[in-house]
Amino acid sequence: MRERLKALREAAAQVADAAATTAPPPIKVAPGLAGSLRAARQLLAEEKLARAPDFAGRVAVVAITRHAITLAGKVVAALPDARLHVPEKFLAEAERCAPGAVVAYAGKTGDELGRLFGTVDGIVAIFSLGALVRLIAPHLKSKETDPAVVVLDEEGRFAIPMLSGHLGGANALAGRLAVVLGATPVLTTASDVRETLAVDLLGRELGWALDATHEALVHASAAVVNDEPVALVQEAGSPDWWTRHANGRRGPLPANLTRFDRLEDVDPARYAAVLIVTQRALPGNYADALAGRCVIYRPQEDA
Repeated sequence: MRERLKALREAAAQVADAAATTAPPPIKVAPGLAGSLRAARQLLAEEKLARAPDFAGRVAVVAITRHAITLAGKVVAALPDARLHVPEKFLAEAERCAPGAVVAYAGKTGDELGRLFGTVDGIVAIFSLGALVRLIAPHLKSKETDPAVVVLDEEGRFAIPMLSGHLGGANALAGRLAVVLGATPVLTTASDVRETLAVDLLGRELGWALDATHEALVHASAAVVNDEPVALVQEAGSPDWWTRHANGRRGPLPANLTRFDRLEDVDPARYAAVLIVTQRALPGNYADALAGRCVIYRPQEDA
């Protein structure tokens, strides 16, 4: 019996080895079907890109190694107003990857980043996060004026919004690159991680104008992410803003937000902050009671 089992095991092993080393027969696809499959894949890719977050503005893609330049070509192709910035020694390689969209610079990469800070809306850097921190530190001014900065690793596995995630749009830019490259967006802003309300982005995609002091924005944002009671009053503008808010929200409104149709229905003493979507001036008594904790959004007439 033992000899027979041994022989069966040896025979099974031989069959397994043969199966592993024998290539499967090639699958033949009719030319017409192959073309249809390519068209279907292209359509799916376009639909996926259409659902990706938008980033409107001039983008500088900075790559300083040959491997990074290869990835940068894909990034430039996916962003309508992007240019690839490379050291002069890589000009030929860069032109092959992004023909007609290359800027070659002499000197240090840190100096080039300094020049870009005042001229572009977004920077995509394909090199180490730590190096980028050191290079851009001397050029930082404020969250209202600094460009969006996103870091990519050379393999295109992670898209990290490093600077101006909300106001500058780095989170949206990282989200778009994640779709294009199949990367993972690494978001660290509290409102995005928890998919709650981003106070500084409410109505932005609808063209609403933000009317608040920096202190009020900070106070209201902290109240939202810390689950304090917040009143949201909407007297104007489209009510269809939540699903498109901050690159898209999937769940319901946060439980700590209470919606109202009229400011007069709000008791200021009950809420840590009040967000108001309106086209009118605040009544004097409310302006005083809500000083430092009120954020106003001004919709356009048809938004």
